[in-house]
Amino acid sequence: MKKEDKQQFTFRITQANSTQLVVILYEMLLCYLEDAEQALAQKEGMPGEQDAFRDAVRKARGCLNELISSLHMEYEPAPALMQLYLFCIRRLALGEQRRDAGILGEIRKVIEPLCEAYGKLAEQNTAGPVMRNSQTVYAGLTYGRNTLTENMADQGANRGMLV
Repeated sequence: MKKEDKQQFTFRITQANSTQLVVILYEMLLCYLEDAEQALAQKEGMPGEQDAFRDAVRKARGCLNELISSLHMEYEPAPALMQLYLFCIRRLALGEQRRDAGILGEIRKVIEPLCEAYGKLAEQNTAGPVMRNSQTVYAGLTYGRNTLTENMADQGANRGMLV
């Protein structure tokens, strides 16, 4: 995952409601799967290739674990989602062991429809952001001669935890 992607995810997390957070987790998981597939596509034995693959798989597993921990098992779709997430974790472990991009593609086929479905649900969720005391961006991007600058209002004022 590129630095810009991490920054974008971080910003989106600070502004997201609970349903949007699930969508972000799905998107991060898909990003890490793509990183793992790219690491496998590199020539075998290249320096850092194996480390990049393992790191991407570890982060993808972390996203799946977070999705599992966010389930409320007392509601109906949660048990079915749990089974899908456990399937993905098992396939991820097998894909890591065999270093098989095809298995990673199977996980992608399970997660992409879920991401789309939660994206549609997120559009209907009108709840406010989960993080209440985070920085808000009021101004967007400005263009310079050869640069793109992000302007943020209210930087540093009342950030962090309120006591």
